[in-house]
Amino acid sequence: MENIAILTVLGPFIGAFIIACLPYSMSRFLGVVVSLFASIGIALLGYLLLNSHEVSYHFILLNIGETEVLGIVTDKVSTLIGFAVVFLGFLICVYSTAYLTKQNREHPHEGTKRYYALLMVFIGAMAGLVLSSTLVGQLLFFEITGGCSWALIGYYQTAKSQRSALKALLVTHIAALGLYLAASWLFVETGTFALTSIAQVNDTAKIIIIGGILFAAWGKSAQLPLHVWLPDAMEAPTPVSAYLHAASMVKVGVYIFARAIMSSGHIPIIIGEIGMVLSAISLVYGFVMYLPQTDMKRLLAYSTITQLSYIFFALSLAIYGFGTVYGKMAFEGGIVYIFNHAFAKSLFFLVAGALSFSCGTRMLPKLKGIITVLPLLGIGFCVAALAISGVPPFNGFFSKYPIFAAGFGLFNGNWLIMALLIIILIESVGSFAWFLYWFGKAVPGKPSDDVANASPVPFAMKAVIIILIVMSLCSSVIASLWLN
Repeated sequence: MENIAILTVLGPFIGAFIIACLPYSMSRFLGVVVSLFASIGIALLGYLLLNSHEVSYHFILLNIGETEVLGIVTDKVSTLIGFAVVFLGFLICVYSTAYLTKQNREHPHEGTKRYYALLMVFIGAMAGLVLSSTLVGQLLFFEITGGCSWALIGYYQTAKSQRSALKALLVTHIAALGLYLAASWLFVETGTFALTSIAQVNDTAKIIIIGGILFAAWGKSAQLPLHVWLPDAMEAPTPVSAYLHAASMVKVGVYIFARAIMSSGHIPIIIGEIGMVLSAISLVYGFVMYLPQTDMKRLLAYSTITQLSYIFFALSLAIYGFGTVYGKMAFEGGIVYIFNHAFAKSLFFLVAGALSFSCGTRMLPKLKGIITVLPLLGIGFCVAALAISGVPPFNGFFSKYPIFAAGFGLFNGNWLIMALLIIILIESVGSFAWFLYWFGKAVPGKPSDDVANASPVPFAMKAVIIILIVMSLCSSVIASLWLN
């Protein structure tokens, strides 16, 4: 298991080096192969864990004296989220082979081996972060993902994309200071960087360490006021937006916060209260900001901010309800939300990319009658909108329901929780209404000129969209069965 985990992390890095040395025609194929093998690796880790008699495995990779610096942990949470980020990396790579061509009507551009090499590094860094058992490991891969995001957001080399890339790099690097603080404080208190040692420190130290992790998570997951990089990051190629800004990079924040909660035992309730209040504020802000958007990708960017707020709220609620059945429900709801949202939001972004490819635009007012000319994209638009809005039987419903159930279960006269739940419920209904509005404007009806003149969607893009439609129906079942 240790060797498979190491190969899953290092394989994409090695693949990136080889891709950089090969001609472009071969780099596309190798990128698909490397990401596929990484997906098989993480799936195999899950299979071995399932067939073992242990809840988790911990392997130390690097010790300096008595200090654990780097290590790997495989359990149900790390393998579930690891599978999502690595498998979606594979799907994005397949999609990119068709999207990054001169047939793309909005961005006619033949891809480069630089793109696939950076994508492989990003996949490897995500696998490494999810499997890391120490704060130093998380910090290392946190910074690598930041560097890759800078390069991929600025991929088109325009002045605007390079400004957006620099903004993303600076904001997320500022956020990383929280992890530096947490790692340093943990080492001073315990003499190690192992996440499990957080449980050994006193409440004051826990507030500082987990507060630092929460600050890093807040910036990486684009929460108010550290959200400013995400909408501008939509200058990246759409497959990059789908992977970095829906499936993986923004999930780094909520994941490291969840891993800290798993490792810390009892956490001072003030962390949960701060997390709940701030996430509710970010949620309302994101909702208000995506209402005026007509660029499909910018709308989805603000929607992502809102959806990540749900996850932060669930994890913070779990701290508040520590030791209760409702606290456990809130935590597992947050983990399932990470998994489900990765597939549903990636679907929405890739539908936007396919519309851009075929119609030459992703501006919603110019899109009408999609279902008539491009039926698969119309279905994908509908499924993604319903999934993100939390309509059963799609995966978003099974993400939101446990959060509300846990919140009402933990109410017990606490009017702060009730007030926040009411706000979140209103947003949930409002987001459904807004996505339904744009669905009615864009999908049915007589095709607009841009849609009527659409070019065919390539097979690779269609195949990926079909897989994501299926996962938007099935991912919640997979996650629930896996965790329980």
